[in-house]
Amino acid sequence: MSEALSQLPRPDWPVDPQAARRTRFQQVARGALGAVLVLLGLFTLRDFLPALVWAVIFAVATWPLFRRAKRRWPPGRHNLLLPLLFTAMIALVFLVPISLIGLESIREAQGVFAWIEHARHTGVPVPDWVHRLPVGREAASNWWRQHLATPDDASELLATLKAGSSMRMTRALGSQVAHRSTLFAFSIITLFFLFREGETVTSQLLVASRRAFGTRGERIGRQMIASVHGTVDGLVLVGLGEGVIMGVAYAIAGAPHPTLFGLLTAVAAMIPFAAVVAIALASLLVMANGSAVAAIIVFAFGMTVVFASDHFVRPVLIGGATKLPFLWVLLGILGGVEAWGLLGLFLGPAIMAALILLWRDWTKPDGESA
Repeated sequence: MSEALSQLPRPDWPVDPQAARRTRFQQVARGALGAVLVLLGLFTLRDFLPALVWAVIFAVATWPLFRRAKRRWPPGRHNLLLPLLFTAMIALVFLVPISLIGLESIREAQGVFAWIEHARHTGVPVPDWVHRLPVGREAASNWWRQHLATPDDASELLATLKAGSSMRMTRALGSQVAHRSTLFAFSIITLFFLFREGETVTSQLLVASRRAFGTRGERIGRQMIASVHGTVDGLVLVGLGEGVIMGVAYAIAGAPHPTLFGLLTAVAAMIPFAAVVAIALASLLVMANGSAVAAIIVFAFGMTVVFASDHFVRPVLIGGATKLPFLWVLLGILGGVEAWGLLGLFLGPAIMAALILLWRDWTKPDGESA
């Protein structure tokens, strides 16, 4: 009966022009209201947007591990304990190295300030390692004698590092540390709720993407997520690997604080070609200890590791996940860092991956695109 009724011709009811105009006006008004509310929300959260983005990046990067652990976790207990466990582990991954670097920096800073005060009162004679430099030893020795050998010269050179300026630098640094700590705490809190409500948020985003952009919006989102996964593997994991390898090399060569310099190398290696600075500094310290041959070997070995990582390993991990050419991977990382800071390490490749996907869809033949 219902099928027969559905097949009957429907009468052509007259369309009310005023009702149609009112409906279009309401749609435009709802769209304008939504845009205004979004802008107001972004303006309200403008100081916390980087923390929110970091939380999203952490959640996307670790979501496969979280889902795997959730499937093996006893049912009924993962709504609170498992998100709390993953959040605590991610927080410790950042807090432990930062604490070690901070304690070591404080210890080294005390020694530096003591050395500066000693230099201003007694002067600093030319050290032995300056005479062992492979090149430029005469120029370095003459500069040292002119600027640091006597108390007057040392006081004039180090006048900018007096206690007053040091206190101002300490206050500014303390303010920045407090601000960054607040943002980090907000990121960790947001990350916990993302873990706990991740499936609900994912389903809502999929529905919103399909309604707004169709199936292609979902494809773009998946491409950006894949780029974040590839960037984490290509930057973070490869950077940690470089830090471990170079830390062992520093220890063998006799560099001071090899663990600390290995950690600094790992952090610097997350930015392509930035590890060269940490390796060069460690090599100079090895040379200052009196071993020029070991310093040259460490530097050459470090350059080999950086070259292999940046030209072979990272393009496979990042570009393989998104089928993104290495040139666009490199431009996305470097341009992202220039525009967004550290967030650009992940936002840059994600944006480039979405743009390349749109370009490939746009340039396909009509039949293939359909």
